[in-house]
Amino acid sequence: MSKRISYKVEGDVQGVNYRAFAVKQATSLNVTGHARNADDGTVEGEAQGEPSALDKFVQHLQMGPSEADVKKVDHKEITVRDGEKGFQSNSYTSNMMNCTRGITANAFTKQSAGQALRSLNGKINIAASRPAFIHLQQQCSPPRRQFSTTKVMGIKEFFPAPDAPNIKLTEPAWPHPVYSQEQMEAVAIAHRQAKTWSDWFALSAMRFLRFGLDVASGYKPDKHTKDVAAAKKNPQTGVVKSAMTERQWMIRFIFLESVAGVPGMVAGMLRHLHSMRRMKRDNGWIETLLEESYNERMHLLTFMKMAEPGWFLRLMVLGAQGVFFNGMFLFYLVSPKTCHRFVGYLEEEAVYTYSRVLSDIDAGKLPMFSQMQAPDIAVKYWNMPEDHRSMRDLILYIRADESKHREVNHTLGNLDQKNDPNPYNSKYKDESQPHPVKDIAFQNPTGWEREDVIGKQ
Repeated sequence: MSKRISYKVEGDVQGVNYRAFAVKQATSLNVTGHARNADDGTVEGEAQGEPSALDKFVQHLQMGPSEADVKKVDHKEITVRDGEKGFQSNSYTSNMMNCTRGITANAFTKQSAGQALRSLNGKINIAASRPAFIHLQQQCSPPRRQFSTTKVMGIKEFFPAPDAPNIKLTEPAWPHPVYSQEQMEAVAIAHRQAKTWSDWFALSAMRFLRFGLDVASGYKPDKHTKDVAAAKKNPQTGVVKSAMTERQWMIRFIFLESVAGVPGMVAGMLRHLHSMRRMKRDNGWIETLLEESYNERMHLLTFMKMAEPGWFLRLMVLGAQGVFFNGMFLFYLVSPKTCHRFVGYLEEEAVYTYSRVLSDIDAGKLPMFSQMQAPDIAVKYWNMPEDHRSMRDLILYIRADESKHREVNHTLGNLDQKNDPNPYNSKYKDESQPHPVKDIAFQNPTGWEREDVIGKQ
């Protein structure tokens, strides 16, 4: 059953293609209605459609186009209107639209003339030479920003319609293991201490890469606390205000996940070629590495269903992937053990990042995320329960995945790279004892030591 709402969007939303954005999103959701600029600088309108479609439409209004800065979206249900077709972008609501205003200032002083000039918005033509006698003509138009504040890394939110009408569903190549709510909530921030020169090299390389990623993605660490867990338990003693907005987090998610899928693919590819060249089995490593890469790509596709990166972010991702791929390729040939340790440290940072997002959501510092729902691709991939499909739940699933990659790579870094079997594809004599598994039933954040999984020799 259809319902209708009226809405009002506050913030920097005029002169930034906000109405065109609303029309595009409404059309894709089969929502009818209109959007218009109000003379108080807001965008207001009405929308009608299925309740689920309206919920998604409001989410899009809260995000806005890349040029906008949405502060608040208010909406309320109103009476349904019959016979409405399409979604329109209406004219400016002020009755002064498209008008020409003449002001003759026969007794203006220099100061009062300057004040008059500054008080008028729009295009002003000055037709006088003497400061005391000026004529001002203003073409009234919707207010626009005097300076472009288009973000360097723009994002356009979108939910593209399927382009393959004959295909009902494409199943994931690797079905995702089932996580319980208790298991995901139990994921904790952890760090494996460097013990060897190889570990120290991997840790230093990770810190260098993290610095570059932070700069590229615009990451802003909170200055008031470094303890995410403490901030979650007691927000009043943590960060007063989140340093990252929802849009900035989304940029970081897309950038990091587009790079995170590289190590598993590089390692799997090299081990595949190595196995063929030596004409020997790989002892099950390739499958786990490729599955990790596939999982990271599913993270990216999920965020892409919520936000489409602009050309500048795409360019940065292209450059980062090129450098990262070739670097991983060369270093994995030299020392696979060091590369796995490096990825383990990198996944520690990913767990920290998503833990910080969860703490900000729980503290009410990311209101848009608190209202957003996980897209369909995420619901199907993670088999999300019907009552656990919020943005917070989505971040919990992704953080749990990153914690698993952290454990897997630290564990693989502890093994004999040529001879040991993959402990995550192995069956154990006593399955009741804690051991490496594909899910997170037995969590070991810093990785399993070789003697714990292979046995003492």
